[in-house]
Amino acid sequence: MSRIAYVNGTYRPHGEASVHIEDRGFQFADGVYEVWGVFDGRLADFDGHMTRLERSLTELAMALPMSRAALTLVLKETVRRNKVRDGLVYIQVTRGTARRDHVFPAPGTPPSVVVTARSVDRRAQLARAQKGVAVITRPDIRWGRCDIKTVGLLPNVLAKQAAREAGAAEAWLVDSDGLVTEGGSTNAWIVDEHGVLRTRDTGANILRGITRAAVMALAPEHQIRIEERAFSVDEARRAREAFFTAASAFVTPVISIDGQRVGDGKPGPVTRALAEAYLANASASAI
Repeated sequence: MSRIAYVNGTYRPHGEASVHIEDRGFQFADGVYEVWGVFDGRLADFDGHMTRLERSLTELAMALPMSRAALTLVLKETVRRNKVRDGLVYIQVTRGTARRDHVFPAPGTPPSVVVTARSVDRRAQLARAQKGVAVITRPDIRWGRCDIKTVGLLPNVLAKQAAREAGAAEAWLVDSDGLVTEGGSTNAWIVDEHGVLRTRDTGANILRGITRAAVMALAPEHQIRIEERAFSVDEARRAREAFFTAASAFVTPVISIDGQRVGDGKPGPVTRALAEAYLANASASAI
């Protein structure tokens, strides 16, 4: 089946979909994006992702390109046209097309809106999670507003490629104090030596992960003590368990960091419990 993309008001075959060469997303990475997980054709954590999209746009002085209701219809229609049952739907909104100039274009310049959807092999994802994955660490060289989900992802691309070349699934980024900020496209977690579930606080301008928020809400329901507190690479290596979260990764156990085994080298009980609870909750609440 040919994939279908929504671009600026029309649905087109994926291979024919395009934006102008002077689109500001292409020229300046002047845009934002959002990704929803799709469960049985429905969008997971819908309100959280939509609210974050609105916040990202506001932080860049951009408006939502259409009403929330209209955008919801576009997202669902793109999923439907692509016959996605389990997968992802992606939206990108840029400041539009204008003569190349660093300052904003004239008021009233229409934004560019692109929506795509694709299927994901959920069984393969779950099989990987049952085994656990490796991560490596890399210096965090990104800009200071990583709380905004912009399309300016070159440092993330370099980190993810380094992970791929090292045979790892993700790169955890480390700040100048030796503390883990987050992954190249995920939020980072550990269960520390004392059994406390820890993840970096969002005051550090990390991405306010929607899956992260869902896991934080689920942890107390399972009598898991949780703290938004930074951890060092050394603490991560000594942790009982580690994992990362994202709409595209759910709760993925980490069993080694820079080649050093985490815990007993297998997904731990806290990670497994949260992974199961997240999937059940996300599937039940999807719209």
